[in-house]
Order: sequence, then C-alpha cells, then structure tokens
Amino acid sequence: MAASELEYESVLCVKPDVNVYRIPPRTSNRGYRASDWKLDHPDWTGRLRVTSKGKTAYIKLEDKVSGELFAQAPIDQYPGIAVETVADSSRYFVIRIQDGTGRSAFIGIGFTDRGDAFDFNVSLQDHFKWVKQETEISKESQEADTRPKLDLGFKEGQTIKLNIGNMTSKKGGAAKPRVSGSGGLSLLPPPPGGKIAVPPIPPPSSTAIANHVTPPPVQKSSNASSADILLDLDAPAAASKAPVSATTDLWGDFSTASSAVPNQAPQQSNWVQF
Repeated sequence: MAASELEYESVLCVKPDVNVYRIPPRTSNRGYRASDWKLDHPDWTGRLRVTSKGKTAYIKLEDKVSGELFAQAPIDQYPGIAVETVADSSRYFVIRIQDGTGRSAFIGIGFTDRGDAFDFNVSLQDHFKWVKQETEISKESQEADTRPKLDLGFKEGQTIKLNIGNMTSKKGGAAKPRVSGSGGLSLLPPPPGGKIAVPPIPPPSSTAIANHVTPPPVQKSSNASSADILLDLDAPAAASKAPVSATTDLWGDFSTASSAVPNQAPQQSNWVQF
C-alpha cells in the first residue's frame, strides 16, 4: 500500500457559496483581471471545500445539495501557478483544475462576501507554512544523523569531583560527615509535644543554716569570772521586771521608757541577735 493512501484527509476551509467563471486566455504577462469576466452571469455556482492530504492541498468544487464533485484543483505550493490572485479585486482567484487523465484548465472563482475570500486565502497560507516547517525539521534531523555523535560517557577509571557547599566528595567514595553545632556534637531535637522536666531544688536544711551562722567570739577578761557572766545575763531580765508608775496620761508609759533608756548602762551579751 502506498504511503499516500495511509495519510488522512483533513478539511481546512468550507464556503457554501462560490461562483465559477470561464475566463479568456491570458494574452500578456500583466496578470488576470476580473473585470474581463462576465461577473453578473457565473457559469456555475456551488460549494467550495479546501482539504489537505499530507503536504498537498486540494480545492474541491461540489454541488450544494448532492455533494457531487464538479472540479478539483491540487495545490503543491502557494502562492504558485495552481492558485493566482487577480489584479483588480481581492474576492476573485484563478485556479488550475485537473482531472484524473492529466488534463488541466484554468477557471475563475469568486466569493460574494469579502470575508469568505479572506478565509480561503488564509487557510492555504497556514497549510503551506506548516509544510515549510515540517520540511525544515526533517532536514535538520537528517543532518543530525549524519554528524558524528559525541561520547559523553565516563571512561574506565575516570572520576568526577563534586563541590556541594562545604562538603567535598568524589564519585564512588564516601562523603565526609558534616559537623553540626559549635561543640562538634549533633543533638537530636526533642520529640514533638514533649516537655523537659526541671529537677526540683531541695529545701535548705537546718544543718546548713547552722553552718553559715557563726556566733561572735567571747571576749574574756582576766578579772572576769563565770559568776560575773551569769550576772550579766540576768541583768536585763531584772530590769524588765521593774514596775512602771501608772499615770492617767496615755503617753506616760512611752515617755517614761524613753527617759529611762539613756540611764541604763549597756550590757554585754553573748547571744546572737537575729
């Protein structure tokens, strides 16, 4: 089966109204002019379809009702001899139709709406733009196949050195572990939701307090005896038992006490005052 038979036919453009004219032969190279045709009396009216099969486009003139093919114009390139524009209008074209036996003829076609003529022209331009791109891509691929291929594989015994941050390693060797932290220790983070228990502080003991309080040294005199020390200890207690004269004044007790304080001699005590 030929390769052309395996290709699918796609529709590029469909226009329901197109007029076909018999045109006189061109006598000079100045181009075709639509004003030389009988535009008010077209020779045939029908539907136009632009299709593509592979790299070739086809202009098909068909009956509006039955879809019977009236004429067909294969196009190998555009612009070219298969489709030409006229010199005096953008709505009329000259196409070359062919039959299965190889005979060909030139006829004129025209569109009533200028937008239909624009769509017809753009559909052919887009198709052959795609054909040009495909040709260039296939040409580049063929040139790439003929070029010598680069061997980028590693040779036997060849190594590669990678520098990633502060870690340097060679392919095929073990990488040095990265030290984390200032002390060189890597600590694991606490588990999520966990709390670090603080050890309780023991209460101070009486022994510790006693060790920190040192009574002042007792000054011993050569003339003092143990009896004198006991008398000195009992003196404040005797003085505190002295009766205080009662008075009707509410502030009398305070004044008596303040006046009596300077007259008392200071007593030496061996007790620690807190």
